[in-house]
Amino acid sequence: MENKELKIAFYDACSYDKESFSEENKNFLFNIDFFDFHLTEKTALTASGYDIVCTFVNDTINRTVISILKKCGVKMIALRCAGFNNVDLEAAKEFGIKVARVPAYSPHSVAEHALSLLLSLTRKIPQAYLRTRSGNFTLNGLTGRDLCGLTAGIIGTGKIGKVMAECLSGIGMKIVMYDAYPDNDWAEKKGFTYIPLIELFQKSDVISLHCPLTNDTKHLVNEKSLSMMKNDAVIINTGRGALIDTHALVKALKKRTIGGAALDVYEEESRYFFADWS
Repeated sequence: MENKELKIAFYDACSYDKESFSEENKNFLFNIDFFDFHLTEKTALTASGYDIVCTFVNDTINRTVISILKKCGVKMIALRCAGFNNVDLEAAKEFGIKVARVPAYSPHSVAEHALSLLLSLTRKIPQAYLRTRSGNFTLNGLTGRDLCGLTAGIIGTGKIGKVMAECLSGIGMKIVMYDAYPDNDWAEKKGFTYIPLIELFQKSDVISLHCPLTNDTKHLVNEKSLSMMKNDAVIINTGRGALIDTHALVKALKKRTIGGAALDVYEEESRYFFADWS
C-alpha cells in the first residue's frame, strides 16, 4: 500500500499538531484527517474507513472503543506519547490491532521542564515575576532555597528519569532512586543509589515522578506516603496526574506538612487541559 492510500484519523488535534504533522507529512504523503475532538466510545465510529488512529494522552482507548475500531477496519493505534495507561493492551491484542508509542518522547525536554518547575517552586520565580510586573521590587517573602547539597528522590528511571537525575546531580544534589526494574549498571556508573520507596519518601528533599501510570502506581503519592515526607520537601510531577492522590496532596499543602508541589499534570485534567479557559 502506498503512503497516500494509508488513511489516518488524528484525534484531539490542536493547531500546533496540525501545523507540525502537516509539515512533516510532506515527506510521507499520508492521508491524514485531523479531528479536534477526543476519541471516545461516542466518537469511535468516526474512525470508519481509516487504517490508523493517532491518539493522545486523554483519548479513551478501552475495550469498547477498541472493539468499535476493529469493526471500523482500523489496524493500528498510534500513540503520540510515551505513556500507554489509557490503552487496553489486552483488548488490542485480542482484536489484532497493533499499538505503537513514542518511548523516546523528548526525554531531555520533559526533564528540563521538570527542572524548570522545581526551580520556579524553590526560587519563587512566579511570585517574583508577578510582584515586579506590578512595580513592587521588595524582596520580602521571596527568599529561595539552595538545591546544592540536598537529596533528590527520582521515582522511575526510564529515559526521562535518568536525564532528570543527571540534571539534578549537575546542580550538586545527592541522587537516590526507586524503580521496580532498576538499572544497576547505569546507577553504579553515575554514582547514584537505588533505595526502597519508603526510604525515598523519608529522605528526599525533592521528589520527582517519572514512572508510568499503572494499577500499581496509581496514587503512589497518597496520604500515607505524604506523611512520610519532610515538612519542607517538595514534589514534582511531569508524569501522569493520577500518580498523585489529589485530595491527599491538597490536604498536605493546606496543613503545610510538605513544602510544596509543582504539577505539569492533573488527575482530572482531561476536561480542561489543552484548551483556552481565559
